[in-house]
Amino acid sequence: MPARARHIDAASYAVVVITFVLFAVAAIEKGLTHDLLIEAGVFLVSVKLILMSAKANVTALQTSERLDAIQSALERLEHPRTTR
Repeated sequence: MPARARHIDAASYAVVVITFVLFAVAAIEKGLTHDLLIEAGVFLVSVKLILMSAKANVTALQTSERLDAIQSALERLEHPRTTR
């Protein structure tokens, strides 16, 4: 997870913290009822969306690096250096 941790921004952490605080307040206020399960679902969906965003960011960076490698290989093939 350390590789993903650097791809999660401060706003995402803030969303998780705020959602967790709201979940805790709902748990205290409502007790262990059906509504608490709905609050837990909202929290889990928020976390899942943030993790999916981080994974998409990592995948996009890897794709960009691979495309750069392909581009440099094509340039070397198109313009070979002549040695004399």
